[in-house]
Amino acid sequence: MGKPDLKSNDTRRWQQNPHLKTSIGYIETILDFLAKRDIRMYRMSSDLAPYATHPDMPQFHGMVGESRTELAALGRKARELDMRLSFHPSQFVVLNSPDPELVKKSVWDLTSQAEMLDLMELGPEAVMVIHVGGTYGDRPASNARWVETWATLPEPVRRRLVLEHDDLRFSAADVLWIHEHTGVRLIFDHQHFWCFNPEKLDMMDAVRRILASWPEGQIPKIHFSSPRTEMRELKRRDRTTKKLKTVQVPPVWTGHADFVHPFEFLGFMRDAKDMAFDVMLEAKVKDLALMRLRPDMLRYGPDVAADFGLTPADSARLAEDEEAMAEVDLEAAEA
Repeated sequence: MGKPDLKSNDTRRWQQNPHLKTSIGYIETILDFLAKRDIRMYRMSSDLAPYATHPDMPQFHGMVGESRTELAALGRKARELDMRLSFHPSQFVVLNSPDPELVKKSVWDLTSQAEMLDLMELGPEAVMVIHVGGTYGDRPASNARWVETWATLPEPVRRRLVLEHDDLRFSAADVLWIHEHTGVRLIFDHQHFWCFNPEKLDMMDAVRRILASWPEGQIPKIHFSSPRTEMRELKRRDRTTKKLKTVQVPPVWTGHADFVHPFEFLGFMRDAKDMAFDVMLEAKVKDLALMRLRPDMLRYGPDVAADFGLTPADSARLAEDEEAMAEVDLEAAEA
């Protein structure tokens, strides 16, 4: 969002014959921008290969294989820039559904994304992050169904897949149980843990156990975000007049804020000081949130900033980033 004219994937409709090769060109430009900002982590769009698994459009099914050369070049560039790439497949990817057709379609999507990561020749830290799925009225049975599906997954999918607890349905305890029965690697999400932890696990103990799901030699990653705190505007229909009106309602704590609350982040990082992991910020303004968090760390927590390789000598450069951020047209970026 720090450069709103950059595109993350080919969004043309099927009539215009969109292609993965076009998306790869966009990603190469994005990586150049991120490298200039010293941002070393990027989540690629789950629609990177448009219509590649659409059941009614077989003309697009071969595009991943057709893009071997371009994917290999993109992977080389990512490695040269020390850029950690990942996918976060859409909410329609559900491995614990009772519907075998939905599971089959989900596995197809994951297989396609795993193939792209493999053709890019990326290391084991390049992963696909998914949630457990739906509870379907029985959370333990849904966990067990996920375990059953795991055994049927293609090897490239099992090798790239990681599982994240969520904010409403499946807790850290749930994914830890699934890990014990499958070996799947796990993601810790700070905001999700606060929103949904019915087992009352201790946070730092949960972090350690989740990080330990990654084999030695691989760098785990966590998700960090802050909740929105402002009033929300909603459109509701007046029961008397039947007309739509704008109302103000309190926030829901599952919503992600635009930026990261620096005091929350500093507190968590101090508690986790003896642990090693990468951090993916899940903030509405994306890279702009990192550009703000870096100087905030230097200002309010230089000890934590030092853990991320930031020193007072970086202040001038970070001030330039803040200045550039302040000039970004956020409305254009959202559009």
